[in-house]
Amino acid sequence: MEKYDVIVVGAGISGLLSALTLSKHGNKVLVLEKNNNIGGNCNSYVVDGFQVDTGAHAITHLEVGPLRRLMDNYFDYMPVFEDYGHYYVRTEDQFLKVPSNVRDFVTFDVLPRKDRIVVSQAITKALTLFTFGIDLSKQSVYDFMSDNLSKDTYDFVDAISYFLSGRDMKETSVQRVLSGSSFVRDSVLQEQMESIMKVHEKPQTEPVLKSILTSNLHTSLQTRMNKASKPLTTLGRLATNKVSYSQGYPRKGLKSLLNAVLFSLPKSVEIKTGCEVKKILTSNGKVVGVEADETYYANTVVYTGFVTDLPKMVETLPSSYVEELKGVDHTKSLTVWLGLDSLLEEFNYIGSEIWFKNQPYWAMPITNYDSSLAPKGKQLVGFSFIIKEEKSESSEIKNAYETIFRAIPCIEDHIQMKHEQITIPEKAAVTINGYFADARTPINNLYVAGTDTDSRSMGITRAAYSVIELLQKMNEDRNLHK
Repeated sequence: MEKYDVIVVGAGISGLLSALTLSKHGNKVLVLEKNNNIGGNCNSYVVDGFQVDTGAHAITHLEVGPLRRLMDNYFDYMPVFEDYGHYYVRTEDQFLKVPSNVRDFVTFDVLPRKDRIVVSQAITKALTLFTFGIDLSKQSVYDFMSDNLSKDTYDFVDAISYFLSGRDMKETSVQRVLSGSSFVRDSVLQEQMESIMKVHEKPQTEPVLKSILTSNLHTSLQTRMNKASKPLTTLGRLATNKVSYSQGYPRKGLKSLLNAVLFSLPKSVEIKTGCEVKKILTSNGKVVGVEADETYYANTVVYTGFVTDLPKMVETLPSSYVEELKGVDHTKSLTVWLGLDSLLEEFNYIGSEIWFKNQPYWAMPITNYDSSLAPKGKQLVGFSFIIKEEKSESSEIKNAYETIFRAIPCIEDHIQMKHEQITIPEKAAVTINGYFADARTPINNLYVAGTDTDSRSMGITRAAYSVIELLQKMNEDRNLHK
């Protein structure tokens, strides 16, 4: 029976990034995916001539964030990102940029003037507390708001909270809003990556970065990194912050990012689809392999499915760990894709928009980044909604269309294609009391990665954070380098 160095369970973006990085450290990797398709929520497919993504996406932290570090250090093929543009808010009679700093709030007349002042004061207070080291991850946005604001203001703040955490302002932390609005910016230093990539007790080993990038490109990247390493202080962003800072959309859609990962995989990675892992095998407290269509053996297993499903696969998990996993919160989302028969003036912008009244949405006209995603002369727009736990999916779909037609009345006459997707966009919602698993599990050499193991940022960026955390832990455990 063939034995592998690492078995990765799941071929979503977290699993594929795990396989890519681990293989570049000399490991022979087997990836097992229960579905027939790979990529998970990082994929695109064609519906009636329109190429839709699996949910509307903006890729964040592209300057010095985790995906940038993984691309620079491990990718052989690079996707091209278009500048994201701006965030806007749409109402029945206005279309304005979403305020991302105190100065913007002064002219944001979607909300009453008095409310703008109160919200600006709340932002200033939160940033000041954060600057002095106060932990705001358990303080809700609701607790920072005054109790005499208008309904529009509460609805606006709720909408922002929903799209940052999947829950309303009572379950969304102040820290989450500060980071989601780019007031607080996390980064991954190249020095951190190189410390991970060095083999223990072999300090002369060349980092992966220099082995796969040409010297001139390496210099260019270093120049940009040096520029980005001198950011404004947090409080300094009160007047200059931009919520779309360092964000982009991949040209040719999410599938181009997935393809960049796949084309970068070395021959030491084997992927099997339609192969469901039913059990993760252990012996004497250490992982030894998995049971799927047959038994596969490995020194290390990286599980990238829903961490809440791990107890079904590992019989020897401690009860205390199983209990902790019950604290993971999930949120479902609905994305409505509309293919339009022409380019509408209402979507003549680069970026995305928020409608915050009644049932809020987040919408992106993605063909404005790449017109090839739709037939010539046509337009593709994605509208994403949060599905509330107490609502049925059918009623939420009906309400979604009613909301879209209310926000943009003329759109109904131009629809050529309709397509709905219901997904769990991230394996854990960033709520105040929500739980995130550590990359290490109680079983030796069994690790987890994915959007339920790291709470930083969102979507693909969060998955990339989790993979860097995985590499860090495996390196500390002397399990990274072959």
